[in-house]
Amino acid sequence: MKLLAAPVYAGFWRRAAAAMLDGMIFFFLVGLLLGPDFVNTETFTLEGLVSDGLMMLVTVALWTKFLGTPGKLLLSCQVVDAASFEPITLKQAIIRYLGYFVSMLPLMLGFLWIAWDPRKQGFHDKLAKTVVLYNAGIEADAESDKSLDQLLSEVR
Repeated sequence: MKLLAAPVYAGFWRRAAAAMLDGMIFFFLVGLLLGPDFVNTETFTLEGLVSDGLMMLVTVALWTKFLGTPGKLLLSCQVVDAASFEPITLKQAIIRYLGYFVSMLPLMLGFLWIAWDPRKQGFHDKLAKTVVLYNAGIEADAESDKSLDQLLSEVR
């Protein structure tokens, strides 16, 4: 994918707002699925495991299929490969998600790094070799570039 103009990297505040939106959306949806008792801070629960596992699966799937989570997409951001600006691979998505834990240590420095980095990359982006672009307009799924034979072979 070739960008038509120089890339515009999504900054710290835009990405923070996207993360807050995602948190609210996910909290609401998990609450619908698991019921009102899923917010149990007493102990480590099965619901917590389900919630955390579901969050990882959904996030990784959204990054690879749609180039972003709902919050990022609502704020015109896309997660792409740092070198090619192509959609990220499953491996990159998993590394990026696990890299969130690295970004949290110490004192959320990996997330704060976005504010100072020239390409607005957090530690998790650097580990996964990804960037978050603003208003890039990259097609998430290049179905229109495929031949009819390619599309039919995917259905079989």
